[in-house]
Amino acid sequence: MTSTYHSGIHKFAVFTVLWTILLFVAGALVTSKDAALSVIDWPKSHGVWVPRLSSLQGGDFYEFSHRFVAGVLGVLVLLLAVWLLVKERRVWLRWLGVIAVLGVVVQAILGGQVVIQLLHYWLPVIHACFAQIVFAAVLGIAVFTSKWWIADRPQLEDKGAPSIHSVAILSAVVIYLQVILGAGFRHKDIPIWPHAAGALVVLGTVTWTAVALRKRFGASPELGKARILLHAIFGVQFLLGLLAYWSRLTTAEAPQPMPLMVWLTVIHTVVGAILFAFSVLVVLMCYRLVPRGGEVAATEPQVTAG
Repeated sequence: MTSTYHSGIHKFAVFTVLWTILLFVAGALVTSKDAALSVIDWPKSHGVWVPRLSSLQGGDFYEFSHRFVAGVLGVLVLLLAVWLLVKERRVWLRWLGVIAVLGVVVQAILGGQVVIQLLHYWLPVIHACFAQIVFAAVLGIAVFTSKWWIADRPQLEDKGAPSIHSVAILSAVVIYLQVILGAGFRHKDIPIWPHAAGALVVLGTVTWTAVALRKRFGASPELGKARILLHAIFGVQFLLGLLAYWSRLTTAEAPQPMPLMVWLTVIHTVVGAILFAFSVLVVLMCYRLVPRGGEVAATEPQVTAG
């Protein structure tokens, strides 16, 4: 079957990915500003769906902004899924759109339970971490609807062991586990040392992935850029983690969250989400460019514009 490239769907999917990043910013601000439960009812806010801006004081503003951005994301993902159902020929991709919608619904329910159960133990962590799964699903849709994915690509031979697919997947899984540890520390459910130790494990897996990409596929410009970006994003994230923790220590006696600590923590959280998303992108690139062991590289379907 010929796959059709729909420019509108792809651009809309990319916009949805960017909006998801904005949601991470809004969510991180709620946590860093200690604004959780500023609005104690759900799904309404202080008894209304859209409160007047003048009534949103202090933490109310951050909490409602998070809900608003999340609500818009829900609409965007729903529209994207419907668009895929109408235009997309690949059945599995249509199902991915449906799964993304279900993921947003589950995430909204988890967010509501965080409020209803008054930040019950680990619920905020589950809410934060499940958001990464939804992010990965939306990112996947953006990749699968791109012209790069659909067009003919030269297939690369993997002569190393374990396979580059296994190495990339391991890296993504370790980064996701680190996200869980970070959320646990941020929500004060675990101490800092598991997250700090996890950063060293991530360093190891990211380095392993980058070295494997360089040694096995040094002539591939796409995987070469992916390797460099993976290292760069992790380096920035590692530095931000040190700065964010330093800012917590130096402002520990402050009566309220200080701006430096807030923004360093927010940026660290968001870049962490981007690092996980990029590790998922590396996995997808490996599966697109490198046939799995024992497989014969198949001829990819031709692209038609739609």
